[in-house]
Parts: sequence; structure tokens; C-alpha cells
Amino acid sequence: MQGPVAGLAGRIRSGVRRVGLALRLPRTRRGRRRAFQAVVAVTVLALAPATWMNATAGPRVHGVADAPAAPVAIVFGAGLWNGAPSPYLAHRLDAAAALYERGTVRAVLVTGDNSRHDYDEPDAMRSYLLRHGVPGHKIVSDYAGFDTWDSCSRAHRIFGVNRAVLVSQGFHIRRALALCSAAGVDSDGVAVAAKHDVTWAYGGVREIFAAGKAAADALLRPDPQFLGPHEKGVTEALAADSR
Repeated sequence: MQGPVAGLAGRIRSGVRRVGLALRLPRTRRGRRRAFQAVVAVTVLALAPATWMNATAGPRVHGVADAPAAPVAIVFGAGLWNGAPSPYLAHRLDAAAALYERGTVRAVLVTGDNSRHDYDEPDAMRSYLLRHGVPGHKIVSDYAGFDTWDSCSRAHRIFGVNRAVLVSQGFHIRRALALCSAAGVDSDGVAVAAKHDVTWAYGGVREIFAAGKAAADALLRPDPQFLGPHEKGVTEALAADSR
């Protein structure tokens, strides 16, 4: 058995040496310059989607107090805890309720995941808004907002939203603005304050990787996972008495 084991060990050492040689910096000045240029190019390509998102959002990120008027606020789902909105989602809903109370918006579209019978973000969001003073006939639910692109695309294509105030945390709002703009929704955003905890850090890192998919969605404009027929909920909510 010593022979095969020794042979395997030799092949492993040989492989490690080859990898080490491949990772060594080039010896010539021209080689080092090319390696540096390659690293810069890869870095630029990796950061390009995030740069595009920030440039697209521009000055359209506001607080509740200075958000411009729009017919509808769109609130994106952010998870449930034991069937109730997570703290991050509750903060978004608080901001939406405040926008409605101030008269900045006349209706609220809650969009989230209801892909399972035991998980219903839109109904949990609706119940929360009802408890915080938003009338039921002013709340519209989108049960197929499985991601940000789907929510934005469906808001325009299914619910007929052309102008909206988007509500989310600061680490997500620029991506939402860029995608809703690509989907045909003229929008401003309200960046909800968030505690800088583990969830906030995770959200920030996630946005770096999500930027690439967002750029592809904006360029290709795929159909949402579920399209379905046109719904009149937003139109009826806007046509109803304001209070």
C-alpha cells in the first residue's frame, strides 16, 4: 500500500507546486502591467452594476417628510416573523402609513411573497397597515412580488401603476428605483432608517451581488414569474373617497 499512497502524495505535491507557479506574479514588467490591468478590468466590471444603480437613483431618495407626492406607495416585502411583519418590514409599513396620513400618497400597494399557503407577506402587511390607520379600501395586495423586478414589473403591467413612491431600507431603495424605472414606473424612493445590525450588514453585502441580476433584468426585461390578468385594485383605490 505504500507505493500507491506515496504516488498519490507525489501527485498532490506536484499539483500544489503548479498552482503556486500559476499564482506567482509575472517576472517581467510587461507581465506585471498586464496582470494589474486585468485585475482593474475585473474590478470595474464587478462594480459597474452597483455604479449604474446609484447613478440611476440619483437625487430621488428622500425621507418621509420631503417625499414628493404620488398616487401610490409601493411597499416591498421583507420577511415575516411568526406570521407578522419582521422589524425591517414593519419600519417600511410605518413609513407607508405616514405617507398616507400626510396625504403624500392616496393608496398603498403591498407586494410580497405568497408562494406557499403558510407564508403570506401581503396579507400580513395589509393587516399591519389596517392597525395603523390606513383604510382597507386604500390597500392593494400583490401576492406574486417574488423579487424586486417582479414587484416593479407587475406594478406597471398588472396594476397599471405609472407613478409611485417606493418604500424600503436605504441598502435596497436604489435597486428598487432602478428596476421600477426600467419597468416603466416613474418613482421616487423613501429610504427607511434601519439599525446597523447583522441584518443590515447582510442586506448591504447582498445588494452588491444583487446588482448584477438587477442590471440583467433592466436590460432584458423578462416577464415576472407570474404575470396573470390586469387587476383594477389600484384604479379602484384611487377612485374611492380619500377617507
